[in-house]
Amino acid sequence: MKTTDTTTADVAGDGEPVTKTTSAPLRTEPKRSKSEGGVLNVFSHGVLVIWAIMVVLPLLWAVMTSFKTDKAIFTSPWSLPDKLHFENWSRAWSEAHMSDYFLNTVLVVGGSLIGTLLLGSMAAYVLARFEFPGNRFIYFLFIGGMSFPVILALVPLFYVLQNMSLLNTLHGLILVYIAYSLPFTVFFLTAFFRTLPTSVAEAAFMDGASHTRTFFQVMLPMAKPGLISVGIFNFLGQWNQYLLPTVLNTDPDRKVLSQGLVQLAVSQGYKGDWSGLFAGLVMAMLPVLAAYIIFQRQVVAGLTAGAVK
Repeated sequence: MKTTDTTTADVAGDGEPVTKTTSAPLRTEPKRSKSEGGVLNVFSHGVLVIWAIMVVLPLLWAVMTSFKTDKAIFTSPWSLPDKLHFENWSRAWSEAHMSDYFLNTVLVVGGSLIGTLLLGSMAAYVLARFEFPGNRFIYFLFIGGMSFPVILALVPLFYVLQNMSLLNTLHGLILVYIAYSLPFTVFFLTAFFRTLPTSVAEAAFMDGASHTRTFFQVMLPMAKPGLISVGIFNFLGQWNQYLLPTVLNTDPDRKVLSQGLVQLAVSQGYKGDWSGLFAGLVMAMLPVLAAYIIFQRQVVAGLTAGAVK
């Protein structure tokens, strides 16, 4: 398709304007790219909706089932409960000793998180900010720890804790959790500390601040998004950890929540207390869901903060 372009100019000699008509091709924006983008957008949103349904529905079903009776669970598994049976939760909390398991898990995970973030941030700061012989070797040594299967270390860990009189103790399990989580923490925070501006630390040094004060009062607050992000990841992994406490913590009074859920399922035998089992399962899920809902913005900020320097 063409368009007509009309221009007016003076012709030398008679002074009369002369009109010239030129033809130029009509510029049309391609519509195919917009249509393809719309189809791709609809497809991606559809996949996200399907994924959300697959994740949310089992959680809602577990919460709904925890308020039903055992008979209602088998006769009408997809229907809403006739009334909320809170006795399922009280029975799981007291009779199934979920309160003891919950307290042990909070102590172990809380202590290991504090130790992991403290030691991991200090190691990552030194590896990211200081050049010294063996810097890259130590960094790659931490990265190599991420690829080492924990199942290969169970037998050596068992004998090490036994020789140190730390077997079947909460503080021994805390030390194992810290060692298990340090490689990923150092790897994550090293890349994060490298993105922080060096001018702030240099200004602190010029004002007379020591390395320790600069780290704790200047650099560590600036790394708060990264600390929260890696803290959430470690919290999820340590809260749901089952293999390490099963091998290293066999004392019934010191079992954690994951062991307690298995104990609740096994100890039922022919009782069939499925409502109490689902109540205990929801109890174990609630802290994880609450932590992610509360810190979801910080998690996203920590993941994207290292992308732009």
